[in-house]
Amino acid sequence: MSREQQIQERLLAIESLLKQAGLWQSVAPNSEAFTSTEPFCLDTMTPLQWLQWVFLPRMQALLDAAAPLPVALAIGPYYEVWLEGEIPERAALLHRLNAFDQLFESPN
Repeated sequence: MSREQQIQERLLAIESLLKQAGLWQSVAPNSEAFTSTEPFCLDTMTPLQWLQWVFLPRMQALLDAAAPLPVALAIGPYYEVWLEGEIPERAALLHRLNAFDQLFESPN
């Protein structure tokens, strides 16, 4: 399986878990929320909103365009802090996010 296929598979696994856990939102944040210059849009979105509405679509867009992928990525640590007992699916989500990060730790 190619790296791109692995990335695609893990993106879908994250999305699937959010949906199964009832954390997937049907309505996007307002357009101003997307203009944030803060990391993770932390001043305008919750971390789960950023994951659904910014991170997953941007990574998918990179794959669809066969654009260069990030050289390094580490979103798992942010969610380890933010999801401190916040949701019952915390362990499963952290596992999937850390597995995603691992794809960017080894040389291409």
